[in-house]
Amino acid sequence: MKDTAQAAEHRAAPLKTPSPLTQEATGDISAALAILLADVFALYLKTKNFHWHMSGPYFRDYHLLLDDQSDQIFATTDPIAERARKIGGRTLHSTGHIVRLQRILDNDAEFVTPDDMLAELREDNLALAGYMRETHALCSEVGDVATTSLLETWIDEAERRVWFLFESGRRS
Repeated sequence: MKDTAQAAEHRAAPLKTPSPLTQEATGDISAALAILLADVFALYLKTKNFHWHMSGPYFRDYHLLLDDQSDQIFATTDPIAERARKIGGRTLHSTGHIVRLQRILDNDAEFVTPDDMLAELREDNLALAGYMRETHALCSEVGDVATTSLLETWIDEAERRVWFLFESGRRS
């Protein structure tokens, strides 16, 4: 009976990861990172959706571009979640949690033209970079240098994706 009680107590215990941040800062940053992570997952899935459903004369180029971009987007998911945990916060628990938090909208349309796909992803990546800047400002305000540093890299990557999507969709 004692082992069961100790196990229940352990499961219910709050996280007590050592961190130089205040409890309030940890809560604010981990909440912001969870929302950001939901957006990243939404953008990843949308990018894969468009990658899978690409068509037209530039199929190969766009298909490969979106595959590369989706890989890059997905590569940020674990570092975002682990950063929240590293500072003593929590992160996403489920796809339902993602749906409740995401600001990047899904696209369930039966057919989207290649130009519209590129334009929508360009705007979503711009929005994501903006959300990252907001999170950067929060982290900077409380002196979370490590998270701000990570965000700076991810902002640069999002801006690069915007640039590639813009240039790929131009008709000169």
